[in-house]
Amino acid sequence: MRTIDWVDGAVEIIDQTVLPKEVRILRLHTVPALVTAIQSLAVRGAPALGVAGAFGVALAARVHADDPAALAAAVTRIEHARPTAVNLARGARRAAALLPNGPDAVLAEACRVRDEELAASEAMAKRGADLMVELCGRQPRLLTHCNTGGLAAVELGTALGVVRELHKRGALAGVIASETRPLLQGARLTAWELGRWGIEHRVAVDSAGPFLMARGEVDGVILGADRICANGDVINKIGTYSHALGARRAGLPFVVVAPESTVDLETPSGDVVPIEDRGSAEVTPWSEAVNPAFDVTPRDLVTAIVTDRRVIRLDKGNRP
Repeated sequence: MRTIDWVDGAVEIIDQTVLPKEVRILRLHTVPALVTAIQSLAVRGAPALGVAGAFGVALAARVHADDPAALAAAVTRIEHARPTAVNLARGARRAAALLPNGPDAVLAEACRVRDEELAASEAMAKRGADLMVELCGRQPRLLTHCNTGGLAAVELGTALGVVRELHKRGALAGVIASETRPLLQGARLTAWELGRWGIEHRVAVDSAGPFLMARGEVDGVILGADRICANGDVINKIGTYSHALGARRAGLPFVVVAPESTVDLETPSGDVVPIEDRGSAEVTPWSEAVNPAFDVTPRDLVTAIVTDRRVIRLDKGNRP
């Protein structure tokens, strides 16, 4: 089942806000509906957002074919629906570049974005599994954060794609899924996907991760990214930095898995990336809260970045 796809003239997504209690398919026929789905996290994850951006422009090209001003406004709205993940704007701009050729050309490009992400997941799974065995041993116990499976990447996934490949090889001892406050993408989505795949796993509160590493219950940390900067800084779901610090203190490999479409060589470092704050309501109804959706993990805490094309060993001085 694909997280997002183009079906009979509309964008279909799995509504991730109601998982794991319900598997609900939403059909989105308009740009406002798609933007709402992106902002509410009904569709999320960097690779899936890239596909959403491209399909959103395909929708706009059909709805506003005779209104250039409305079309341009729709494309801008899609690009800026969420500011931190680079894939969203990239997917939208790729599809928008074909607007002079008509709606069919835009849709064809959007489908290419989707197909490239599908192929990238397969490549990352194999390359990442080889690396994790090299770094952690034959049957590692891995900790992951947020959700990086098919829900985040159309099918299979980034870091969870590697986990699934290790499981298929009989080279995985188990997974600890960090719950990922405040919206519990780890406890709700990652645990759901691992369960469907038959992979042994446990959920841990976010703050337990570094202690579990220190106690010897983890052999390596593997997770995804929403943007990888030119210097190797990693932008990912809030809580990633804490796990990176824990891994460094425990002497464990900290591996990031993301497609080349998430590598942003135009952004020099994490210092200049806009970090989305999602407001107090997600955290507490009775006090003001600071609620950054992402954090920045400095490159010196990252062992390696695995993409669909290469392994970048930051621990050996390499850069994206």
